[in-house]
Amino acid sequence: MDQLSVILQRFSMNTEVFFTGNLCGISTFSREPNQGHLHLLCSGELTLIDEQGKSQLVNEPTVLFFPTPHVHRIIGSEENPPELVCANIIYNESSSNPIANALPALLAFKLSDCQKLKQTAQSLFEEAFHDRCGRLPMINSLTNIFLIHVLRHVLNNNIMQHGLLAGLAHPHVAKVLLAIHQTPQQQWGLEEMAELALMSRSKFAETFKRIVGQSPGDYVIDWRIVVAKDLLQQKKSVALVANAVGYENGSALARVFRKKLGLSPKQWLEQAS
Repeated sequence: MDQLSVILQRFSMNTEVFFTGNLCGISTFSREPNQGHLHLLCSGELTLIDEQGKSQLVNEPTVLFFPTPHVHRIIGSEENPPELVCANIIYNESSSNPIANALPALLAFKLSDCQKLKQTAQSLFEEAFHDRCGRLPMINSLTNIFLIHVLRHVLNNNIMQHGLLAGLAHPHVAKVLLAIHQTPQQQWGLEEMAELALMSRSKFAETFKRIVGQSPGDYVIDWRIVVAKDLLQQKKSVALVANAVGYENGSALARVFRKKLGLSPKQWLEQAS
């Protein structure tokens, strides 16, 4: 399995289209927990205002992707009303989504920047702006596909210089990240990771920290906690979760949780519920 599929299989990102058509006036989007927003401009002109009050004019087919909850406003031009498809990005996890957290507050780029994005957007617009049988499930499915193309575009063009997605785009670091993501229960030492990356221990440790932003060992622990949270929310026992993420027993997992989060797994689950 490839590096993106492993994460998407465990941590879902689903779209829910809530608006298609010409936007008039001002639309305000609030900060909803575990939810992002995706806006696709087909034609017309709009002004985007972020939560700091910074504005930007958009007047050609463009992707505006807020991966995590952010307040923003869209003001449609009266002279040239924007034709849009707007969707919520729904994360099924109540804690966090590692891909969303690895992205900036806003990703904005022209549809012409990527042929696949442009093709998928054209299919989406064709369905969104015509009344056909099965329209709603079709546009939701196409928006899900479009979102994967967005993530591919980020990886293929090294848009992220630091963090998880930057690591997934690096030919050597990506091998290690993929292995950690697939088998968090394995005992990952620096020597094993460096060997997998075909690098010396010192070179690998330096490269990993520079690109991902933390040491390999810290990343392993943080990923195990992310996976453990997901499994705990699936009502798995603490002992089973501990074994699934590489700890001998529930007590060992609890020590890691308390050190990183200040809570035991059960306390964290109570707060997250």
